[in-house]
Amino acid sequence: MFEGWRQRVASGAILLALPAAWPVIPATSSHASGDRALGQYLSSECVTCHQLSGRFDGIPPIVGWPEETFVQIMNEYKSKTRNHPVMQTIAGRLSPEEIAALAAYFGSVAPAPVQREGGKS
Repeated sequence: MFEGWRQRVASGAILLALPAAWPVIPATSSHASGDRALGQYLSSECVTCHQLSGRFDGIPPIVGWPEETFVQIMNEYKSKTRNHPVMQTIAGRLSPEEIAALAAYFGSVAPAPVQREGGKS
């Protein structure tokens, strides 16, 4: 009678111990590198205001930013801890994966060279 019970308890103990022995794989974080191609696809709404050239005409440039900075700022808009109604609305519609993708894309875009007088950079 107790023989079968001991086997079941021993088997259960082994199964419970197994997950602790497995390597821990971190969950996808909002700081993970995103899909650059998806970011480029999603960027069309962003570049209606933010110039892809990186030029500042009253709206801050977002090209060339470190991915972590971009993700942090977008999450601040999303959580409404950073105040700007338009950006809060836009960020509020984005998933963490989409924010990471946009961060990867805009982080990979280099600002255009500054044009000096006479058309030379």
